[in-house]
Amino acid sequence: MNAEGRKSNLKCGFSELYSWQRQRKTKKEFCLHDGPPYANGDPHVGHALNKILKDITNRFHMMRGYKVHYVPGWDCHGLPVEMKALSELQVQDLSAMEIRQKARKFAERAIEKQKSAFIRWGIMADWANCYYTFDGKYEAKQLGIFQKMYEKDYIYQDYKPVFWSPSANTALAEGELEYNEQHISRSVYIKFPLLKSPPKLASVMDGLSKVSLLVWTTQPWTVPANQAVCYIPNSEYSVVKCTNTGECYILVADRVESLAAILDMQVEVISTFKGIDLEGGSCAHPTIPGRDSPLLPADHVTMAKGTGLVHTAPAHGMEDYSVASHHQLPMDCLVDEGGFFTEAAGSELQNKAVLEEGNEAVIQMLQAAKSLLKEERYVHSYPYDWRTKKPVIIRASKQWFVNTANIKATTQEVLKKVKFVPASAEKRMLEMLDRRTFWCISRQRCWGVPIPVFYHKTTGESLINSKTIGNVIRIVEQQGSDAWWTLPVEQLLPREAVAKVGNHNALDYVKGQDILDIWFDSGTSWAHVLEDADQQADLYLEGKDQLGGWFQSSVLTSVATRKKAPYKTLMIHGFTLGEKGEKMSKSIGNVVDPDVVINGGQDHSKEPPYGADVLRWWVAESNVFTEVLIGPAVLNAARDDINKLRNTLRFLLGNVAGFSPETDSVPASEMYVIDQYMLHLLQDYSNKVTEAYKEYDYSRVIRLLQAFHTRDLSNFYFSIIKDRLYCEEEKSLKRRSCQTVLAEVLDAVVRSVAPILPHLAEEVFQHFPYKMGTESESVFRTGWINTSSVWKKPGLEEAVEGACAIRDSFLGSIPGKNALEHEVVIVIEPGLFFELMEALQPEESSSISQLNEIMMASKTTLLTKLPKEMASEEKIIEGSFLINLEGGDICEESSYKVIVQPSARAKCPRCRRYTSDSTLTICPRCTEVIARNGKEVV
Repeated sequence: MNAEGRKSNLKCGFSELYSWQRQRKTKKEFCLHDGPPYANGDPHVGHALNKILKDITNRFHMMRGYKVHYVPGWDCHGLPVEMKALSELQVQDLSAMEIRQKARKFAERAIEKQKSAFIRWGIMADWANCYYTFDGKYEAKQLGIFQKMYEKDYIYQDYKPVFWSPSANTALAEGELEYNEQHISRSVYIKFPLLKSPPKLASVMDGLSKVSLLVWTTQPWTVPANQAVCYIPNSEYSVVKCTNTGECYILVADRVESLAAILDMQVEVISTFKGIDLEGGSCAHPTIPGRDSPLLPADHVTMAKGTGLVHTAPAHGMEDYSVASHHQLPMDCLVDEGGFFTEAAGSELQNKAVLEEGNEAVIQMLQAAKSLLKEERYVHSYPYDWRTKKPVIIRASKQWFVNTANIKATTQEVLKKVKFVPASAEKRMLEMLDRRTFWCISRQRCWGVPIPVFYHKTTGESLINSKTIGNVIRIVEQQGSDAWWTLPVEQLLPREAVAKVGNHNALDYVKGQDILDIWFDSGTSWAHVLEDADQQADLYLEGKDQLGGWFQSSVLTSVATRKKAPYKTLMIHGFTLGEKGEKMSKSIGNVVDPDVVINGGQDHSKEPPYGADVLRWWVAESNVFTEVLIGPAVLNAARDDINKLRNTLRFLLGNVAGFSPETDSVPASEMYVIDQYMLHLLQDYSNKVTEAYKEYDYSRVIRLLQAFHTRDLSNFYFSIIKDRLYCEEEKSLKRRSCQTVLAEVLDAVVRSVAPILPHLAEEVFQHFPYKMGTESESVFRTGWINTSSVWKKPGLEEAVEGACAIRDSFLGSIPGKNALEHEVVIVIEPGLFFELMEALQPEESSSISQLNEIMMASKTTLLTKLPKEMASEEKIIEGSFLINLEGGDICEESSYKVIVQPSARAKCPRCRRYTSDSTLTICPRCTEVIARNGKEVV
C-alpha cells in the first residue's frame, strides 16, 4: 500500500470500522468466535492464513448489513509458554509464583507482537478489547464451567494410565500428541515359561518339557511391570516344538511359519486348540523370580503383528488397565514423572530413563535370564509430545478426567446439526470423537488455572464440592488465579466446607498442585466471549488440527453444561507449506515470514516488499481446504494479478471522470445493446460472487473476479467502447450510456474485492469522482453490491453473442492485423438471426452503428444475400449460430457469411478509423462532434 493508501486509511476511519458497525441499528448479527492463537511465538504464515480468512468473512457480512461480533483472543497458559519463559533464564529452582510471573510476561510480549501483525494485515476488530485466557474474569468463567461439569458428575479423579511426557513432566491428552511415523523401537521376542498348565490342555502338555508362551513387545522397559499374558478366546493357537533345542512354544496358529522364519528355527506343530483352552493357566515372569502371570482372555489382542499373545502391564497400557480392572490385578507404576524407574523397580533399574538406558537394562536382564529370543529394530508410528517433539510413554498416575463416554452420544447428535465446510470434515471429527473415552484435564505444571481441589495432609483424600469451587471462583474473579498460589489455604477453603466432611480445621488440608489442561482453558472460551448463555457463534474457523483440539474441547464443555454446540458452522482449513509442497523449516531455508512479505527483507532484490494486499490475495486465491502453498513464485504471481486488477480499476476510474450517477446515468432501456449486455454480465458476476462468499469459497471469488475483469472487461468490453469514450461528444447519450455501465462495474468490482483487498478497495473508493450515499467516506460503510433485475432482457444475450460469433470469424481471418483497416460485409438470410443483427444496425452500411462497434471495423454492411459482384470472392468466411430463446421454446440455427475487405477510405487523424476522405481531414462523425461540442473531447 502506498502513501496515498495510508492516507485513505485515516480519511475513511479504517481503524474505527469495527466499533462503527457494532453501533448500527440492525437485528441481523453475525458472530465469528475467534479461536485463540497460542501466545508463545512470533506471528507466522499460519496465523496470516487463519486471521485473513476470518477477516474476509467478517468484512463480507458487515457489508451485507450484519452487525459483526468478533472478539480476538489469545491462549496464554500452558507448558510451551512456561518452557520458553524458563529457557530465557539461567536460574533453576524458581518458586511457582516466580515461574508464573515470568510466563505471564513472556505471553504478554508474544501477544503484542502478534497483535501488531494482525493489525498490519488489515484485520478488523476492536483491538483494545480482546480476550485472554489469563484474565481473572475469563478464569472465573472457566472454573464456572468446571463446577457445572463436576456437579453433573462429568469430572472425576482416578488412578489410570495416561499419555505422559517425560520431557515435560506432565500428563497429556490425546489432542496434545503428534505421531512420528518413522519412530524406531527396540522390539523383542520373549519367553514366558509355562508354570501351571491350563486344565483343558493338561493332556497336551503332559510329557512336554520347557513349554513357554511366546510374546512380542515394542516396549521392553514395560516388562518389569508385567502382571498377565492375554490371548484371544476365539482364535486358534498351537504348541510347537523346536527341532533344534527341543523347547516348546505356544503362539497363534496363523503365525507359526512366519515366526519360525523370523526366529530362525525349525518347528513341528504338536497340537492346535482354541484360545479359550488357555483359561486357568499361568506363566513365570521372565525377569522377576517367584512372580507368576495369569493367562487371561482379552479383545484387544491383535493378529496383525506379534505372536497373538500380549504381555500386559496395567500401569503402561490403556487396554492393559481394562484387563487389570476386570481381574483385580495390581496396577503399580514403576516409573516416575521424569520417565525414570523408581526404587520399586529394583536396584538394577532404579534412576534409569525408561526410553534410554532403562530399556537397555531390561533387555540385558532378559538376556541374562535366557528369556530373550530375538531383538530387532521396528519402525512404526509412535506418539510424541507435540510441544517438546520427544517420545511419550503411557504411565499410570492419579489424574482428573472428563468422562467423555457419558457426553459422547449427545455430542455426536449435536454435531450432526452443525454445518461443516468442507463437508468431509464432519466424518473425521466424529471418528476422532468416537475414539475418545476420557479426557485427562490435569497437568503437572504451575502456569495455568488451578484445579480447585484440596487434599487431606494425612489421608490424601480430596476435598472438592460446589462450595469449595464457588469460593475459589469468587476469589479468582477478583484477584486472578495467582491467588491460588499466594493466599493461605484457610482463605481459599470455606470453613463450612471443611465442617461438612467432619473436620474442623482448613489447615488439615493442602492445595492441589495441578492445573487444568489448556484445551479446557480455550475450550470454555464460548462461556466468556458469547456472553448470552443461549448464544451460539455462527462460525468457528480454524485449521484441521482443531478437529481433535479446540473444536472438540469447545463442543464437549458446551454439551456437558447446556446440551448444545457453541457453533452453527465449522470451517476447516489446511496447513501452510512451501510452494513445492514441502514443510517449512529454517534448516531448508523455506520459511516465509509474513512481515518480510509485507515490508521486504534486507535485500529487496531478493525479498521485495509486497504489501498486505498481496498476503491477503494469496490467502483468498488458495484452495484453503487442502494444504496451502506459499513462496516467491506464488507471491510474485499474486502481485502480478493485483497489478492487472489495478490497471482495470485505473481505466474505470479514469473514464468515469466528469460523470455523476445521479444526473448523468442513462436508463437501461435507452442504452446501447452492448452496454445492456455488460450490465447483464455484471448481474451474473455479482450473484455468483455473493454466493461464493456465502459458501466461504474465496478462491472461487478470485476466479470469478479474474475472469470478469480480464475476459469480459479488459479483453472484450473496453476494447469495444474506447471509440465511444474517446471520440464521441462528452455528454452524448452514446458516451453516457457506456459511462453508466463503467460506473456500475467500478462500484461492483470494488465492493466485490473489498473483503479480500480492503486497502486497495478503500484507496480506489477515495478516488471516486462522486459520492456514494451518506457514509461515502468508506466503501465498507456503504453496503454490498447493488444490481437490478431489469438488466436481464430476453434476446439480449443472443443479439450480442451472435454478433460476437461473427466478430470472432472476422478477427480470426486477420490475425495480427488492425481491424480498423478493414470493412466487413455480413450476409444472413431473412429470419430471427437477421432481425437480431438488424436491431444493432437498422441501416445497410454504417461506421457508427452498434453492430460496427462490436465488429471493431471501420464499416459494417448487413445484407440478406450475397451481392453478385461478391459471389466469386475468394475469401468468404462461413459460420453458424444457434439461437436459444424462452428456455428452449425457440431454437434456431442460422448460418452466416462474412466477407472482409480492405477499407477504401483514409485514416481519420482523430479517431483513427478508416472513414475519412483524406488523411489530412477528420471524418464526418468527428467533424459533427467537434461542431456540436465546440472543443475536443478528452
